[in-house]
This record gives sequence, structure tokens and C-alpha cells, in this order.
Amino acid sequence: MENYYSYADLMKAMAQTKKISEAEKLLNEIYLDLFLKHVHRSQQEEQLMNLIDEALDTNDRNAFNRYSQQLQALKCDES
Repeated sequence: MENYYSYADLMKAMAQTKKISEAEKLLNEIYLDLFLKHVHRSQQEEQLMNLIDEALDTNDRNAFNRYSQQLQALKCDES
């Protein structure tokens, strides 16, 4: 899911005289990739929050620290 799209790729697709649909396809692919990354990150965050809650409920300090660090790393990657 780690695709790299450049402005040059977009311009090349748009410059093709065949069809503008090539540029539209590329844009759709970019938007879909961004959307899927957002959904995946949200699901990871929700899962980690549930695991942190469970660790707190069971008074499992090691699990709490591990999941908290993972959540913090996930949020740092987001920035």
C-alpha cells in the first residue's frame, strides 16, 4: 500500500492526448490509497486503545507500557 506518486506522474498522465481518463484514474488511485491508509491507521489506533483499556482493567503494567508506546509511535508517524 506504500505507493509513491509524484506531481510529474500526474502531469504526464494529464498530458497524454489519448484521454483525460488516465489522469482521473491516477487521481482515483491516489485518493483510494490515502483513504485506505487513513482507515488502517484509525483501526490500529482503536485496537491499541482497546488493548490499553484492557491492560488497565487487568492492572498489567507491562502490556500498558507496550501498547502505549505503540500508540505514541503511531501518532508520531502521523505527523
